[in-house]
Amino acid sequence: MERFFETAMWQTRFLVILAVIFGLIGALILFVIGSMDIFGVAKYAYVTISTGAHPENFHEDIVSSIIGAVDLYLIAVVMLIFSFGIYELFISPIDHNEKAIEDDKVLSIKSLDQLKDKIAKVIVMVLVVNFFQRVLHTQYNGALEMLYFALAVTALAVGLYFLGKVGKH
Repeated sequence: MERFFETAMWQTRFLVILAVIFGLIGALILFVIGSMDIFGVAKYAYVTISTGAHPENFHEDIVSSIIGAVDLYLIAVVMLIFSFGIYELFISPIDHNEKAIEDDKVLSIKSLDQLKDKIAKVIVMVLVVNFFQRVLHTQYNGALEMLYFALAVTALAVGLYFLGKVGKH
């Protein structure tokens, strides 16, 4: 009875294949949508420039849209890292990853903590990119608001500095 139960329990690890499959599908969808957004921005910029028009906030809109696409790409990367990590931790090491040079093993995950750290770093980058996308459309109405903006940028820089320090140890 114990052997049967342990075998059945061990086999349930294959349920994570659903997370892997749908994580990969989610990543693919985000990559496609981000690419479509970039294509749309390119089309908008081409039409606007070719007609000689220069709408208000043209540059901000272009940059904001591209940053939004980068944001989608980063979230897609989170989904990829999650899918690869979960697969390697619960199912099997990925054969192609074993053949990669040690420096190129970005998607190699050996522990749940390592997976968590890699995902956390990309999520922080998503938040930074999202912050700068929002900053492009923010109106500043005084010195105090500009000071808050400067403090927010400083806090982001300090956070990224320490995040880089933690990653090297």
